[in-house]
Amino acid sequence: MTSSVNLLGGGGPAHRDPDISPAGTTGTAPLPEDVVARNAELVEEWADTLYDESAQNIMEWAREHAPHPLVMTMSMENTVLAELSARHFPGLDAIFLDTGYHFPETVDVADQVERRYPDNRLTRVRSILTTEEQDDTYGVNLYRNNPTACCRMRKVEPMAAGLSPYTGMIDGLRRDDGPSRAEAPALSLHRTGRLKISPMITWTLEETDAYIAEHDLIVHPLTTQGYPSIGCAPCTLPVAEGQDPRAGRWAGSGKTECGLHT
Repeated sequence: MTSSVNLLGGGGPAHRDPDISPAGTTGTAPLPEDVVARNAELVEEWADTLYDESAQNIMEWAREHAPHPLVMTMSMENTVLAELSARHFPGLDAIFLDTGYHFPETVDVADQVERRYPDNRLTRVRSILTTEEQDDTYGVNLYRNNPTACCRMRKVEPMAAGLSPYTGMIDGLRRDDGPSRAEAPALSLHRTGRLKISPMITWTLEETDAYIAEHDLIVHPLTTQGYPSIGCAPCTLPVAEGQDPRAGRWAGSGKTECGLHT
């Protein structure tokens, strides 16, 4: 007769070590060597030039110079990337990372994006396990007990798998988002050899809001209720005026990044 061990501690049922991901695809398919080499050359040649360029110019650079296909990664905190694509890079695919823990408002924004931008094929990337299966396998509230493991399994690994068809990604990263992003480049080489392109990198929150208002974009309702940065519902709190926009993410845990941009 074998005995089970609770790898998370305590006297409850045995659960898997959260450092061990569930079986399934958790990585990104490798790119051909010539594409990786070309991407590295582009970063070497253009990163300094694009560092403080406008979003319009960065999007048009990506359309003209980057190996295709590229994909937008959208958190649905705002829909600026979809609008930039419609104006400067029509038909660009999009990925929405559906963690299973989103605010209902975030999922509703994704639904609206599909209707407003039908030329941008939106793929909803999901984790190997549902939230209920994760509770059964790793214990309830993993997002609280081990937020790094939860982010890895519900964000980093699904996104890694979702990027496999693409040679690069276009994201909504901004230096204004917080100290950990203050010197982020507009163009860099992702650890998989793919291009990482951030057209909004120089934008402030105020400039982002102004663009949304100017073009009558879809507005995530929580951004008007004290949530300048929106992640999973259990791990996101509103912030006080003047605070770091990401101060409400993983509040009280010391965690500042999910791992997608590190």
